[in-house]
Amino acid sequence: MDFIHYSNKIVLHGENGAVIAEVIFPEVYKDTVDVKRTFVDDSLRGQGVAGKLMQEVAADLEDTGRKAKLSCTYAISWFKKHPELHDLLVNKEQKEG
Repeated sequence: MDFIHYSNKIVLHGENGAVIAEVIFPEVYKDTVDVKRTFVDDSLRGQGVAGKLMQEVAADLEDTGRKAKLSCTYAISWFKKHPELHDLLVNKEQKEG
């Protein structure tokens, strides 16, 4: 999948150019983002696309030295399943939850 990385979102476009998957993580403090929203079009459901988006976010955070707080329920659930990445999070409750 060819995800397009922007400074605060990662997007996947369909053949017609429409956004078919994205994760949005605006900066809330210096070097801290809020993973606010994950969207995957129904046509991609069940293919692990949301998880791939989270992997892309984690890699972006590591590459840029940023940390994340999590507002998106999917992101919270995904990071709970990946304790090896908890050093990327700023909110202790989300790490332990």
